[in-house]
Amino acid sequence: MNNNVKQNNEAIVVMKRYELKYILNKEQITYLKEKLVGHMEIDKYGLTSIASLYYDTPDYRLIRTSLEKPLFKEKIRLRSYGLNEPGKPVYLELKRKAHKIVYKRRVQTSVTDVNRFFNKEANIFADGQIAREIIYFRDYYKTLIPACLIIYDREAYFEPDGDLRLTIDYNPRYRVDNLNLDTSMEGISLLDKDSAILEIKVQEAMPLWLTKILDDGKIYKGTFSKYGAAYKKQIIKFLEERGNQTCLNQSTLQQQ
Repeated sequence: MNNNVKQNNEAIVVMKRYELKYILNKEQITYLKEKLVGHMEIDKYGLTSIASLYYDTPDYRLIRTSLEKPLFKEKIRLRSYGLNEPGKPVYLELKRKAHKIVYKRRVQTSVTDVNRFFNKEANIFADGQIAREIIYFRDYYKTLIPACLIIYDREAYFEPDGDLRLTIDYNPRYRVDNLNLDTSMEGISLLDKDSAILEIKVQEAMPLWLTKILDDGKIYKGTFSKYGAAYKKQIIKFLEERGNQTCLNQSTLQQQ
């Protein structure tokens, strides 16, 4: 059963799936791409730069909770494909994970409308249930402000006759200043230059042919949160520069 619901021919607005993550080195990247031939196809967009602006409370409640690895966690982010431009759509995405299953709610919108939404000057205009969930999320956390911008260059693969999706994210990077989607795609690297993040997105079990490819290539499942890694790097940087002080707030991190 396909648990993805589409609003139109392109935009997936509701998703339910498992997401498995792996860190690849240079040799594993080459090996995997060679082995995928005949099984999966790269999507029509090719290598795409993606920017996701994460919103959080002033005391970073969302990412601190996520790093504790609870059975349930949630995040909200605004995503742009390439630099944002006037009239270009962006996507507000609510992401939840419960018992290892990822649930996403996504609406197409604009930066102006999102700013008004988080300032509580207006609500999101979208499908009723999706809008209600996003509005409830905002009101529950009371104050949500831009916290971290995550950027990466993605190759996405799809299974022509199935629901399997696979992405390879190169040069994941972040910044905590200029928190907008239209300044640049620059940021501080989260991995070394020869590494990448593999994400496998499946509705049910992983196919045996892919399991064999991963086993033969010694590609082992791990965990990696881009926003979590950025948050931890900023804490380390702050502690090194300020002499192991432990009190952090939004303005402090954004000054680094």
